[in-house]
Amino acid sequence: MGRKREADKRQRKSRYFDYSLLLIVVFLICFGLVVLYSTSAYNGQVKFGDPGYYLKKQLFADLVGIAVMAFVASIDYRVWRYFWLLAYAVGLGLCVIVLFVGDSLNGAKRWLDLGFISFQPSEAAKLAIIVFLATVISRLPKQIGKFKTLVKIMVVVSPMAGIVAIENLSTAVIIMGIAIALVFVASPKYMQFFALGGAVLASGAAFVVFESYRADRFKIWLHPEKYEKGYQTLQGLYAIGSGGLFGKGLGAGMQKLGFVPEAQNDMIFSIICEELGLFGAICVILLFAILIWRFMVIASNAQDLYGALLVTGVLAHIAIQVILNIAVVTNSIPNTGISLPFISYGGTSIVFLMAEIGLALSVSRGIPLEE
Repeated sequence: MGRKREADKRQRKSRYFDYSLLLIVVFLICFGLVVLYSTSAYNGQVKFGDPGYYLKKQLFADLVGIAVMAFVASIDYRVWRYFWLLAYAVGLGLCVIVLFVGDSLNGAKRWLDLGFISFQPSEAAKLAIIVFLATVISRLPKQIGKFKTLVKIMVVVSPMAGIVAIENLSTAVIIMGIAIALVFVASPKYMQFFALGGAVLASGAAFVVFESYRADRFKIWLHPEKYEKGYQTLQGLYAIGSGGLFGKGLGAGMQKLGFVPEAQNDMIFSIICEELGLFGAICVILLFAILIWRFMVIASNAQDLYGALLVTGVLAHIAIQVILNIAVVTNSIPNTGISLPFISYGGTSIVFLMAEIGLALSVSRGIPLEE
């Protein structure tokens, strides 16, 4: 009996913690702060008389995000399965509220002002859908192979995605992408997955067609030089093309000086290409690839299906967002207005991203080490 207790005690001590994941995230944040200052100093000086305006706000958000990450990582991830319904209800409720009382920015209501702080409910919706779906799917391991179960899951997700899509189509795409990724991982029947994915794509296409301003984005995408709204895309492409192999040097880019609107946000990757060149851009992509690989390692070694699904949801969120951002900047897809994780300016985004990293680290803490 004493030997068993001693063995259990050793096993509890011999727990894995993915320090490499933490190191990559910290490096991305530090790199993001350097690039953010380079891209935002001009706008900060012109608009607020302070070249460090955006840097200071982002640094504060990063510190809050790190605190949130540490808190979430210290909690056993299994606790969140008891809050799956609350997470969905809060996420959906916030997305509904912002439609009525939200602050408009660039013609879209995406911000909720609480007086002491403002944030984007759509960012909370991403985390909520990960917790919600991971719990639902982990409770139905034997039924997930049935097509009607998959349909039910997507029907439950659709209200949140549909409400978010009214003002923020790109985030709705990410939410549906997370759902499809989790279903794909859990379902043993891939043909059902492809059928479901096709239905989602058809629904998205219909959503675009019924809104003329969204259909116009495709025209701008195909011929940005013919439209006024194609200006940002063209300037971003100029920045990418002028960077060459090794770039003009950090801080030496010209397109951020009023040519690329809000360069510190969605188009920050184009400035990275201009200042650090193709080499710098590839390094950034490789960093995200390594980050995604670490998620895969944690998910494949998780103690249970719930933990694996949580990490898969985080992986899907970050991977989809990185792919969409780079695709938009390079004009491979129509402009969706989506940020580059950990690098683009945005306090709400970084705080919820760090909460997701905390979830992944919590799952990694539950992986026992082999003796």
